[in-house]
Amino acid sequence: MIRKEDVRDRLRLNAELAERVLSSFIKDAVQTTGTEGVVVGLSGGVDSALATALAARALGPDRVLALLLPYRTSAAESTEDGREVAAQLAVETRTIDISPMIDAYFDENETDAEQLRRGNKMARERMGILFDQAKKRRALVLGTSNKTEILLGYSTIFGDNASSINPLGDLYKQQVWQLAEHLSLPKQVVEKKPSADLWPGQTDEGELGFAYRTADEVLYLMFDRGLSAGEVVERGYDTDVVTRIEQLERNNRFKRRLMLIARLSGSAINLDREIPRD
Repeated sequence: MIRKEDVRDRLRLNAELAERVLSSFIKDAVQTTGTEGVVVGLSGGVDSALATALAARALGPDRVLALLLPYRTSAAESTEDGREVAAQLAVETRTIDISPMIDAYFDENETDAEQLRRGNKMARERMGILFDQAKKRRALVLGTSNKTEILLGYSTIFGDNASSINPLGDLYKQQVWQLAEHLSLPKQVVEKKPSADLWPGQTDEGELGFAYRTADEVLYLMFDRGLSAGEVVERGYDTDVVTRIEQLERNNRFKRRLMLIARLSGSAINLDREIPRD
């Protein structure tokens, strides 16, 4: 029986192997699609920094475009950290301020919108720009959502969870930190409190109500090992935290699916038949 004290060791990453596999994944995706490279939204956080670093190693920095997409309330250090990561990796950057687009919509149409709606709109605006720039450059959009965020549904559908390829989607958050340290990314980027920077003072863990490391362990036991919520609690995890994590995972499963298509035939796309990958 796996014990609580064993879980963190199970989440210890073979960083050298992971780097090779994920770099190969990116290189293969670009080659098989006949595209020229990737574009990535570089937020100044560890996830986007790691995705950018892997792409630069896989393709060479000249085939990676990092887009900095701040809103007027975004923390200045987010842009500064993003630029430092780009400079370290020698990748091209472009900065596009999304404030005019966001403000034009809310100031004219939805003046009473709460922060969450505004944050979701920002995430979708950024992804729309990334796909437009990818079209311009004949590139793929590189995803930056990790496994913890995806399982919790801590993302905006058709926003930050939309991408052409995602090298981080099978890495729990603490594994992202491990690989980022292995690749010697800037210390302040690896160690900063995770935040989508959607409004001043916002942090992921503050909004979720629990620490990422706890979520990683609970999700690993439930998703990878097949334990029930009750069995996870029996191993010493807080009942309320486990219940909340279980509810988030269940309630947000729809975000992990492509469009839901009504079935009329015997071979509905995404329901009955998958075309093998190249």
